[in-house]
Amino acid sequence: MIRVLLVDDQSLLRMGFRLILEAESDIEVVGEAANGTSGVSMASALHPDVVLMDVRMPGMDGIQATASIVAADPASKVLILTTFDLDQYVFAGLKAGASGFLLKDAPPADLLTAIRTVAGGDSVLAPTATRRLIDQFVPLLPDPDRQNDRDALLTNLTGRERTVFAQLAAGRSNHEIATSLPLSEGSVKIHVGRILAKLGLRDRVQAVVLAYESGLITPRG
Repeated sequence: MIRVLLVDDQSLLRMGFRLILEAESDIEVVGEAANGTSGVSMASALHPDVVLMDVRMPGMDGIQATASIVAADPASKVLILTTFDLDQYVFAGLKAGASGFLLKDAPPADLLTAIRTVAGGDSVLAPTATRRLIDQFVPLLPDPDRQNDRDALLTNLTGRERTVFAQLAAGRSNHEIATSLPLSEGSVKIHVGRILAKLGLRDRVQAVVLAYESGLITPRG
């Protein structure tokens, strides 16, 4: 059973999410919170598998709440909920440790798939939207040492791992990476695991963020 905590200041949205989720035999809504502070407290008490986290809330926002929840319990995965796929806060949410982001108006099937994906230990990376978001916001980040960061980053990886990492950072799935190199999907999965371990990353989302921040992947102009 996948245990889900809803954190959103709009009660109607929480009700809608609850109705969708509780119709599924493998998903249980264990609690609802109307702000970040309450969300952090409830996550600490309930240890949900997945937290659906709104960004813009009074008091503690979803970014701060995400960072607190992930730091306290890495087993609890956070899905950022946003109205627009270029929400200015989403990149910060990914940096804070969220396992992906989801549009609030996504079809119910996409919501369910995202929750199951994150609960299974993977990340929800909508490649097109994620690339647009990072293309827009990474150039705004201070990066005086990007070249040094990139060189230090690459020294930790083998040649094959660098190739896989570059494709991973572009938001490609294991299947897409396997097809392009070519490698078996099993081999790609092993490489991805080693890359994340070497770089101290918890998931593919953080790999994307790190690759852009270090300059390994250059945002489009």
